[in-house]
Amino acid sequence: MGWIILKYLTTAGLVVLISEVAKRSDKLGALIAALPMVTVLTLIWLAIEKAPQEKIANHAYLTFWYVLPTLPMFLAFPWLLPRVGFVLSLAGSALLTLLCFAMTVKIAAGFGVQLWFK
Repeated sequence: MGWIILKYLTTAGLVVLISEVAKRSDKLGALIAALPMVTVLTLIWLAIEKAPQEKIANHAYLTFWYVLPTLPMFLAFPWLLPRVGFVLSLAGSALLTLLCFAMTVKIAAGFGVQLWFK
């Protein structure tokens, strides 16, 4: 139980750290947020917990494919924000991400990568 609490505190602390840094510096906060720290932490947790190497490698590989459809959101959100406000910008960005995800699933399938959940 202590291990799970440590994992939660470490991961949550990372999110809090990024938000606090972002309050002081947009660029530094964005740089830290852009680093794949959550993925790296996940890979570390899996390795510490003795997950098979295939599982760890597969997680990293699939993360690549799942990151791609999120990238347009980071351009759409700041463009929408001054035009429609925070809530609609967030909703529109989320919808765009879903549409990009659907396209990525189809494109990845052409490379033999199965992204849809069974």
